[in-house]
Amino acid sequence: MGVTVRTAFRRIGRALAACALAAATALVGVAATGSAAHADGCYTWGRVLRQGMTGDDVRQLQIRLSGYPGYNAVLGLDGSYGPATRSAVIRFQQAYGLAADGIAGPATQAKLYELQDNDCTPVNFSYAELNRCNSTWSGGAVSASTARFNALVSMWKLQAMRKALGSVSINISSGFRSYSCNSAVGGASNSRHLYGDGVDLVGSPSFCRLAQQARYHGFRNILGPGYPGHNDHVHLGAVGGWSAPSCGI
Repeated sequence: MGVTVRTAFRRIGRALAACALAAATALVGVAATGSAAHADGCYTWGRVLRQGMTGDDVRQLQIRLSGYPGYNAVLGLDGSYGPATRSAVIRFQQAYGLAADGIAGPATQAKLYELQDNDCTPVNFSYAELNRCNSTWSGGAVSASTARFNALVSMWKLQAMRKALGSVSINISSGFRSYSCNSAVGGASNSRHLYGDGVDLVGSPSFCRLAQQARYHGFRNILGPGYPGHNDHVHLGAVGGWSAPSCGI
Protein backbone atom coordinates (compact mmCIF):
# COMPACT_ATOMS: atom_id res chain seq x y z
CA MET A 1 0.00 0.00 0.00
CA GLY A 2 1.39 3.42 -0.91
CA VAL A 3 2.04 6.20 1.62
CA THR A 4 1.32 9.82 0.67
CA VAL A 5 3.95 12.48 1.17
CA ARG A 6 1.70 14.24 3.70
CA THR A 7 1.29 11.04 5.74
CA ALA A 8 5.03 10.42 5.69
CA PHE A 9 5.75 13.92 6.99
CA ARG A 10 3.17 13.46 9.75
CA ARG A 11 4.86 10.26 10.86
CA ILE A 12 8.26 11.92 10.83
CA GLY A 13 6.86 14.82 12.86
CA ARG A 14 5.40 12.49 15.49
CA ALA A 15 8.71 10.62 15.75
CA LEU A 16 10.67 13.83 16.22
CA ALA A 17 8.22 15.02 18.87
CA ALA A 18 8.59 11.73 20.74
CA CYS A 19 12.37 12.03 20.68
CA ALA A 20 12.20 15.59 21.96
CA LEU A 21 9.91 14.54 24.82
CA ALA A 22 12.23 11.69 25.78
CA ALA A 23 15.24 14.01 25.76
CA ALA A 24 13.41 16.57 27.90
CA THR A 25 12.37 13.88 30.37
CA ALA A 26 15.95 12.65 30.64
CA LEU A 27 17.21 16.17 31.29
CA VAL A 28 14.64 16.68 34.03
CA GLY A 29 15.74 13.44 35.65
CA VAL A 30 19.37 14.49 35.58
CA ALA A 31 18.55 17.90 36.99
CA ALA A 32 16.77 16.27 39.90
CA THR A 33 19.76 14.13 40.71
CA GLY A 34 22.82 16.29 40.43
CA SER A 35 23.30 18.42 37.31
CA ALA A 36 23.98 22.13 37.14
CA ALA A 37 20.25 22.69 37.56
CA HIS A 38 20.28 21.19 41.04
CA ALA A 39 19.63 23.89 43.63
CA ASP A 40 22.34 23.75 46.27
CA GLY A 41 23.48 26.47 48.64
CA CYS A 42 27.11 25.31 48.75
CA TYR A 43 28.34 23.98 45.43
CA THR A 44 26.74 22.51 42.33
CA TRP A 45 28.49 20.30 39.80
CA GLY A 46 27.76 21.00 36.14
CA ARG A 47 29.05 17.79 34.57
CA VAL A 48 29.62 14.12 35.17
CA LEU A 49 33.16 13.60 36.48
CA ARG A 50 35.37 10.67 35.58
CA GLN A 51 39.00 9.61 35.50
CA GLY A 52 41.18 11.82 33.32
CA MET A 53 39.30 15.05 34.02
CA THR A 54 40.75 18.09 35.77
CA GLY A 55 39.34 21.26 37.24
CA ASP A 56 38.04 22.91 40.37
CA ASP A 57 34.90 20.76 40.22
CA VAL A 58 37.16 17.70 40.60
CA ARG A 59 38.86 19.35 43.58
CA GLN A 60 35.47 20.03 45.16
CA LEU A 61 34.67 16.34 44.73
CA GLN A 62 37.99 15.36 46.32
CA ILE A 63 37.32 17.53 49.37
CA ARG A 64 34.06 15.69 50.00
CA LEU A 65 35.67 12.30 49.40
CA SER A 66 38.77 13.01 51.49
CA GLY A 67 37.56 10.44 54.02
CA TYR A 68 37.65 7.59 51.48
CA PRO A 69 41.33 7.18 50.50
CA GLY A 70 41.73 3.68 51.91
CA TYR A 71 44.00 2.34 54.64
CA ASN A 72 46.94 4.60 55.57
CA ALA A 73 46.41 6.86 52.56
CA VAL A 74 45.50 10.47 51.90
CA LEU A 75 43.52 11.69 48.91
CA GLY A 76 45.23 14.58 47.13
CA LEU A 77 43.15 17.73 46.62
CA ASP A 78 44.83 18.61 43.34
CA GLY A 79 41.85 18.83 40.99
CA SER A 80 43.07 15.87 38.94
CA TYR A 81 40.76 12.84 38.65
CA GLY A 82 43.34 10.07 38.78
CA PRO A 83 43.21 6.44 39.94
CA ALA A 84 43.19 7.42 43.64
CA THR A 85 40.18 9.67 43.16
CA ARG A 86 38.40 6.97 41.18
CA SER A 87 39.05 4.49 44.01
CA ALA A 88 37.74 6.99 46.56
CA VAL A 89 34.59 7.43 44.49
CA ILE A 90 34.10 3.66 44.43
CA ARG A 91 34.50 3.41 48.21
CA PHE A 92 31.99 6.21 48.68
CA GLN A 93 29.54 4.56 46.28
CA GLN A 94 29.89 1.23 48.07
CA ALA A 95 29.34 2.90 51.46
CA TYR A 96 26.01 4.31 50.30
CA GLY A 97 24.79 1.42 48.16
CA LEU A 98 25.30 3.16 44.81
CA ALA A 99 26.51 1.57 41.59
CA ALA A 100 30.26 1.37 42.19
CA ASP A 101 31.56 2.45 38.79
CA GLY A 102 34.09 5.07 39.91
CA ILE A 103 32.26 7.81 37.98
CA ALA A 104 30.84 10.80 39.85
CA GLY A 105 27.57 11.03 37.97
CA PRO A 106 24.09 12.25 38.94
CA ALA A 107 23.44 9.63 41.65
CA THR A 108 26.80 10.13 43.33
CA GLN A 109 26.53 13.91 43.16
CA ALA A 110 22.98 13.79 44.52
CA LYS A 111 24.16 11.79 47.53
CA LEU A 112 26.89 14.36 48.18
CA TYR A 113 24.28 17.13 48.02
CA GLU A 114 22.30 15.27 50.68
CA LEU A 115 25.38 15.07 52.89
CA GLN A 116 26.32 18.75 52.88
CA ASP A 117 24.87 21.89 54.42
CA ASN A 118 24.74 25.25 52.70
CA ASP A 119 28.09 26.30 54.21
CA CYS A 120 29.76 23.23 52.61
CA THR A 121 30.19 21.38 55.91
CA PRO A 122 28.91 17.81 56.14
CA VAL A 123 25.47 17.56 57.74
CA ASN A 124 26.70 15.91 60.94
CA PHE A 125 29.47 18.40 61.76
CA SER A 126 29.82 22.16 61.97
CA TYR A 127 32.47 24.87 62.07
CA ALA A 128 31.36 25.68 65.63
CA GLU A 129 32.32 22.16 66.76
CA LEU A 130 35.77 22.53 65.20
CA ASN A 131 36.48 25.94 66.71
CA ARG A 132 35.75 26.70 70.35
CA CYS A 133 38.70 29.09 70.51
CA ASN A 134 37.60 32.22 68.64
CA SER A 135 35.23 33.27 65.89
CA THR A 136 37.88 34.45 63.43
CA TRP A 137 40.08 31.35 63.07
CA SER A 138 43.07 33.63 63.58
CA GLY A 139 46.15 33.43 65.77
CA GLY A 140 47.25 29.93 64.81
CA ALA A 141 50.17 28.58 62.79
CA VAL A 142 48.48 29.32 59.45
CA SER A 143 46.20 31.99 58.06
CA ALA A 144 42.60 32.05 59.24
CA SER A 145 41.32 30.94 55.82
CA THR A 146 43.73 28.00 55.72
CA ALA A 147 42.82 26.91 59.25
CA ARG A 148 39.14 27.04 58.37
CA PHE A 149 39.68 25.08 55.18
CA ASN A 150 41.75 22.45 57.01
CA ALA A 151 38.91 22.06 59.49
CA LEU A 152 36.45 21.60 56.64
CA VAL A 153 38.51 18.75 55.19
CA SER A 154 38.75 17.15 58.65
CA MET A 155 34.97 17.29 58.94
CA TRP A 156 34.52 15.42 55.67
CA LYS A 157 36.97 12.79 56.89
CA LEU A 158 34.96 12.48 60.09
CA GLN A 159 31.74 12.19 58.08
CA ALA A 160 33.16 9.17 56.26
CA MET A 161 34.42 7.70 59.53
CA ARG A 162 31.01 8.22 61.13
CA LYS A 163 29.36 6.30 58.28
CA ALA A 164 31.84 3.44 58.60
CA LEU A 165 31.13 3.21 62.34
CA GLY A 166 27.43 2.72 61.69
CA SER A 167 26.33 6.37 61.49
CA VAL A 168 26.92 6.85 65.21
CA SER A 169 27.53 10.24 66.76
CA ILE A 170 31.16 11.35 67.06
CA ASN A 171 31.89 13.75 69.89
CA ILE A 172 34.49 16.48 69.39
CA SER A 173 36.09 18.05 72.45
CA SER A 174 38.63 20.28 70.71
CA GLY A 175 39.48 21.52 67.23
CA PHE A 176 41.25 24.65 66.03
CA ARG A 177 43.31 26.54 68.58
CA SER A 178 45.19 29.81 68.38
CA TYR A 179 48.57 29.90 70.10
CA SER A 180 46.96 31.46 73.16
CA CYS A 181 44.17 28.88 73.30
CA ASN A 182 46.67 26.08 72.81
CA SER A 183 48.89 27.41 75.60
CA ALA A 184 45.92 27.72 77.94
CA VAL A 185 45.14 24.01 77.67
CA GLY A 186 48.77 22.88 77.75
CA GLY A 187 48.88 21.78 74.11
CA ALA A 188 52.11 20.79 72.38
CA SER A 189 53.98 23.64 70.73
CA ASN A 190 53.66 21.92 67.33
CA SER A 191 50.07 20.73 67.82
CA ARG A 192 48.00 20.15 64.70
CA HIS A 193 45.23 22.10 66.45
CA LEU A 194 47.22 25.22 65.53
CA TYR A 195 46.74 24.34 61.85
CA GLY A 196 43.01 23.70 62.03
CA ASP A 197 43.15 20.00 61.18
CA GLY A 198 43.66 18.68 64.71
CA VAL A 199 40.57 17.09 66.27
CA ASP A 200 40.14 15.50 69.69
CA LEU A 201 37.40 12.90 70.12
CA VAL A 202 35.77 11.75 73.35
CA GLY A 203 32.78 9.66 74.42
CA SER A 204 31.67 6.64 72.43
CA PRO A 205 32.49 4.61 70.39
CA SER A 206 35.44 3.45 72.44
CA PHE A 207 38.72 5.28 72.04
CA CYS A 208 40.33 2.21 70.52
CA ARG A 209 37.49 1.80 68.04
CA LEU A 210 37.85 5.44 67.00
CA ALA A 211 41.63 5.22 66.64
CA GLN A 212 41.48 1.99 64.67
CA GLN A 213 38.82 3.22 62.27
CA ALA A 214 40.57 6.54 61.66
CA ARG A 215 43.36 4.68 59.83
CA TYR A 216 41.04 4.28 56.82
CA HIS A 217 39.90 7.88 56.52
CA GLY A 218 42.89 10.02 55.64
CA PHE A 219 44.23 10.81 59.12
CA ARG A 220 48.02 10.64 59.20
CA ASN A 221 48.18 11.67 62.86
CA ILE A 222 46.42 9.31 65.29
CA LEU A 223 47.22 9.41 69.01
CA GLY A 224 45.21 7.45 71.55
CA PRO A 225 45.26 5.14 74.57
CA GLY A 226 48.77 4.17 75.56
CA TYR A 227 50.31 7.32 74.15
CA PRO A 228 51.30 9.80 76.91
CA GLY A 229 48.45 12.13 77.78
CA HIS A 230 45.94 10.44 75.46
CA ASN A 231 44.19 7.84 77.59
CA ASP A 232 41.12 10.05 77.89
CA HIS A 233 40.68 11.02 74.23
CA VAL A 234 41.77 10.29 70.66
CA HIS A 235 43.63 12.94 68.71
CA LEU A 236 43.43 13.03 64.90
CA GLY A 237 45.37 15.25 62.54
CA ALA A 238 46.61 15.57 58.97
CA VAL A 239 50.34 15.32 59.66
CA GLY A 240 52.28 13.13 62.09
CA GLY A 241 52.44 9.50 63.14
CA TRP A 242 50.19 6.89 64.70
CA SER A 243 50.55 5.84 68.30
CA ALA A 244 47.86 4.19 70.37
CA PRO A 245 49.75 1.20 71.86
CA SER A 246 46.83 0.04 73.99
CA CYS A 247 44.81 -0.32 70.78
CA GLY A 248 47.46 -2.13 68.75
CA ILE A 249 48.39 0.98 66.76
